[in-house]
Amino acid sequence: MARVVRLKRVYDPPDPELDGVRVLVDRLWPRGLSKEAAGVDAWAKAVAPSGELRKWFHGGGSVAEFRERYAVELRSEEAEAELARLRAVAAAGPVTLLTAVKDPGGSHAGVLAALLAGPAPS
Repeated sequence: MARVVRLKRVYDPPDPELDGVRVLVDRLWPRGLSKEAAGVDAWAKAVAPSGELRKWFHGGGSVAEFRERYAVELRSEEAEAELARLRAVAAAGPVTLLTAVKDPGGSHAGVLAALLAGPAPS
């Protein structure tokens, strides 16, 4: 059975019928948003890009190199453990990855969604 992994801006209202488990995948809490309004079930900081990688990318880094560097960060023990937890949640039902970025699909959240929706590594 295919895993259902959706992407959504954390600022968009929750949709109880579609969202399933709502997981924030940013390292920092979104500005101006209360925890109640966000409707976040879990906060997976360990799979968010490091502050250094974020600064590098926003300083003019390329998308392709960002994805390569981010893939390396996701190989850390802490990130791999969090990915395993998220895969288990996604196997049980729909998951919505939440981020504050304006284009979730073109961000680290898109990379995570692809990893979680695909087959688990052996």
